[in-house]
Amino acid sequence: MNNTTQTKPRVMFMGTPDFAVPALEALHNSIGVDAVVTLPDAATGRGLKLHPTAVKSAAERLGIGTLLQPASLKSDEFTDAVRGLAPDILCVIAFRILPHAVYSLARLGAFNVHASLLPKYRGAAPINHAIINGERESGVTSFLLNDVVDTGNLLMQKHIPVPDGATAGDLYALLMPLAAACAVETCHGLIAGTLLPMQQNDTLATPAPKVWREKAGVDWRESATTVRNFIHGMSPAPCAWTEFMEGKLKIHRAAYHNGASLALGEWQMTDIEWLAGTGDGTLSLTQVQLPGKPVMNTPDLLRGWRGMRSGVFPHHANM
Repeated sequence: MNNTTQTKPRVMFMGTPDFAVPALEALHNSIGVDAVVTLPDAATGRGLKLHPTAVKSAAERLGIGTLLQPASLKSDEFTDAVRGLAPDILCVIAFRILPHAVYSLARLGAFNVHASLLPKYRGAAPINHAIINGERESGVTSFLLNDVVDTGNLLMQKHIPVPDGATAGDLYALLMPLAAACAVETCHGLIAGTLLPMQQNDTLATPAPKVWREKAGVDWRESATTVRNFIHGMSPAPCAWTEFMEGKLKIHRAAYHNGASLALGEWQMTDIEWLAGTGDGTLSLTQVQLPGKPVMNTPDLLRGWRGMRSGVFPHHANM
C-alpha cells in the first residue's frame, strides 16, 4: 500500500485589472491560489479616496489569505517575501514587468498569459493594435517569463475569431474567459510536466505599444476601412477623436455607409445618422461623445440636436 501523500502545488497569482479576475477565480476554484500580488491601492475620483485593484477585491472575496501590494517589485523586501512563500507556480496576467530575482523563484515555472497570439503584438496594448490592424483572429498565449518582455518560450495558445465591427472593448471582454481557461490549463500542464515550451519566431514579431490620447486623432484621409478600424481599436479608451466645435468629438463606433457620397472630411447629419467622408468612402458615426457629455448612440443624440447639420472635420487631426 502506497502511503505517499501528494503535496498541493503552491500557486502565486499576480495581476491588477478586471481582465485578470476570471483567471484568478478559475485558478482558485481549480487548484487553489495561495498568494496574490497586486498594485497598491490608488487614490482616484474627486475625493481622491483610496481604491483597491480589481484583483485585490477578488482575492478578498475569495478568502485568499496572503495578499502582497509591494511599492517596488525590485525591492529586496518583496523578493524575500516571495522566496518565503516558496511558490511552485507563478501566474502573471496584466501586471508589471517582474525582475529575474522574483520570477526565477517559481519551482515549476513562472508564466504570463498575454492577450494576443504571440509573437504578434508584443507590448502593452495588444488588443487595441489587433483591432486597429483589422485582424480577423485573435487569442491568448501563455509563455514562460524571461528577461525580455513577451519573448519567452510559448506554452499554450487559444484562438478566437474577431467579430466584424468589434471594438477593443468588445475583444477585451471576449478574451477574459479565454485567458482564464488558458491559465488553468497551463498550470495543470506545468504540474503534470506535459507542456513542451516552444521558442518564439522573432521574425514574425509585431509591436503593440501603449496607445495614447494625443495620438488618437482620426486621419480622415485614410480609407473608410482604416478609419473604422482605428476608431474601434481606440474604443473605449483612449478613444478616437476629431476636432469639432472648438472641442474634441470622441467617436466610439462607426459603420460603413453606401447610400451617401461625402467629400474628404465632410460631415452631414440626417434625423438618424451622422455621416463622415473619408479618403475613399463614407462612414456612419454610430456612437459618439460630445465634449463634456456622456457617450450616446447617434440616433438618441440627434433627436435632441439643435446645432449645425453639416460641416468639415480637419483632415489630419492626429498629424
